[in-house]
Amino acid sequence: MSFFSKLFSKEKKETLDKGLEKTRENFFTRVSKAIVGKTTIDDEVLDNLEEVLVSSDVGVPTTLKIIERIQKRVARDKYIGSEALNQMLKEEIVDLLSETDTGIENTFTPNKKPYIILVVGVNGVGKTTTIGKLAHQFKSQGNQVLLGAADTFRAAAVDQLTIWSNRVGVEIVSQGMNADPASVAYDTLQSAISKNYDVAIIDTAGRLHNKVGLMNELGKIKRVLQKLMPDAPHEVLLVLDASTGQNAIEQAKQFTAATEVNALALTKLDGTAKGGVVIGISDMFKIPVKYIGVGEKMDDLQVFNREAFIDSLFKTQ
Repeated sequence: MSFFSKLFSKEKKETLDKGLEKTRENFFTRVSKAIVGKTTIDDEVLDNLEEVLVSSDVGVPTTLKIIERIQKRVARDKYIGSEALNQMLKEEIVDLLSETDTGIENTFTPNKKPYIILVVGVNGVGKTTTIGKLAHQFKSQGNQVLLGAADTFRAAAVDQLTIWSNRVGVEIVSQGMNADPASVAYDTLQSAISKNYDVAIIDTAGRLHNKVGLMNELGKIKRVLQKLMPDAPHEVLLVLDASTGQNAIEQAKQFTAATEVNALALTKLDGTAKGGVVIGISDMFKIPVKYIGVGEKMDDLQVFNREAFIDSLFKTQ
């Protein structure tokens, strides 16, 4: 059974609710203040709501889209009380997120193997931890998983990934620090094919101080992978730290310019009040958020469920 097809369990929803607690308190408190004492949705309420969304790291372009949609509904429905605004806001955000839905639940299937995931992102965003947790979740669904340590710029990156491979109980291909990243990626895929692995997850270095170098390196990795498997990598997963807010958006700009990112993972949502950045990034880049990190436990990397996410964000009790 594919790990993506697993139902969103009650336990996962409770973890999500808890993980979004700081964002919810920040967001909901601000929204409540924006509409307190109001019986209709007027320009002042919309201005206040706009300020709330921007300050919650939803981002200006996405905020303006949401406000415009609400304005149209208010004009159409004429009278809307403040209680209805929360539901309206919730519905519009869900609709906005649905526009980046590309059917990602069906991307990993047993007949597409090995399924190759190339993971990109700067140091410190939780990239290695995300890879380890992702490997654990694939393995827990009965898949054979192989890791590739192609972030050879730092010895610590190779060491950390090796620790995770031991912790999860999966194999790793490593050539140590300063090895050619493309060579590591090639060996990883070659091994995955010959040993009939289901999934191969390849780590890469993320050095934004030289975007041209980054672009060249990632391009070389993709070219060598395609010598063995023409449609590889199937997924280029960009890992971003949600707690950095607008900085995460800037990183997304850099990486989407450097390579063809087709999935996002937002980490550290449990430690921040800036969870609104999930909405902004998803909308701005039209790339689906595929995973979110809502805790430190091995199972606290969740496949993103937009309805569950927004429900947790607006949860009142």
